[in-house]
Amino acid sequence: MQYRTLGRTGIKVSPYALGALMFATSVGNPDPGDSARIIHKALDAGINLIDTADAYGDSEEVVGKALKGRRDNVVLATKVSRPMGDDPNQQGTSRRWIVTAVENSLRRLRTDHIDLYQVHRPDPATDVEETLSAFSDLIRSGKVRAIGTSSMPASDIVEAQWVAERRGLARFHTEQPPYSLLNRGAEREVLPVVQRHGMGTLVWGPLGQGLLTGRVRKGRRNELRRAGFFKHLNDERRLDTVERFIALAEEAGLPLTHLAMAFAITHPGVTSAIAGPRTMSHLDDLLAGIDVALTDDLLDRIDAIVPPGTDVGTLDQAYVPPALQQPSLRRRPAGERTAA
Repeated sequence: MQYRTLGRTGIKVSPYALGALMFATSVGNPDPGDSARIIHKALDAGINLIDTADAYGDSEEVVGKALKGRRDNVVLATKVSRPMGDDPNQQGTSRRWIVTAVENSLRRLRTDHIDLYQVHRPDPATDVEETLSAFSDLIRSGKVRAIGTSSMPASDIVEAQWVAERRGLARFHTEQPPYSLLNRGAEREVLPVVQRHGMGTLVWGPLGQGLLTGRVRKGRRNELRRAGFFKHLNDERRLDTVERFIALAEEAGLPLTHLAMAFAITHPGVTSAIAGPRTMSHLDDLLAGIDVALTDDLLDRIDAIVPPGTDVGTLDQAYVPPALQQPSLRRRPAGERTAA
């Protein structure tokens, strides 16, 4: 395993990371013991980064129990900001919620510190200075080692870096954008920005939330339907593109999963790609392709299918800015719409 440095933190992480969403018993593997065996095998193979979140059901608890006796060998990442109940203050990135949420995560993970604490999704309602101030205090207290974001627009990343410098606060060390053969939008602004600021990048969705496993084909979508993924399975553009990648992978003599994961870690701005195996066979397939490297010719052919910086449809969990969700934010009041 050739480890990479996570931005400027000095922390060494494996190019493949273990995503823990599928260890939640409510949405993934219903057997915590089996999930623990998957975690242990991944660690034995050299994967040392595990990424979870407080909003992933009981995933933090499953991971925490599985890491008993092995915690010191793991770079443990979790997240905050998604709703954790009906209370409107049990979400977001206010200091009030962060100081509560981190204690809850520490308890569930059975640890006294989190190596990477991330904002799960941007919180436009909270000033980034408030968030960075709370995170800075957590770093000083020793409860958190490094901080990061997930799915943050490039402009917000730049603003956060500026605020940290001007206010003398800890800066975000990492970003976690969606990135795959199907979703290359991060190449346009996000990856260049994180490279410019020396941040580490953990990309999520490198297997397209299941579409790039080769198990989902036109007319044969039942397996992932049962797993709970719906919307993106009905996007014909994505399905058509997957078929082209399946043909390319077969021509190259590679399983589609190996092509997809190798592509995700080829970009110089990507530190690690997060894959979330649900079963031991899924992990075995992931590990079998860990040494795959793509040639320039193969990368050129990938570019011809999905041009750099473009997306084919969107992932179900992609961040949508408020201005795209709320018409009032992009429309002047009716009385102000004329030039007169």
